[in-house]
Amino acid sequence: MRQLPIGVALLALALAGCGEKEQTAGAKKVDAKAWESSSTAFAADGWKGGDKAAWEAQMRLRAQGQNEYSRSAPVAPAAEPTKTQ
Repeated sequence: MRQLPIGVALLALALAGCGEKEQTAGAKKVDAKAWESSSTAFAADGWKGGDKAAWEAQMRLRAQGQNEYSRSAPVAPAAEPTKTQ
């Protein structure tokens, strides 16, 4: 009676190993250039699909928006204290 659950567990384990799908290398996918994608609802304003220069300008603008030095407000120089008499 005690051997039945162990036997069922071993059988299930053996069958699970046989159910693995074969892993083969598929055809190599060639990606399109980033600027050649079609315009979608997710495209940023000012970007035209297929225009490499517009894509590069949009990437520079996006990177500049993540630059902490350009995002922070410039600090005004401290005013010199005035002498009181």
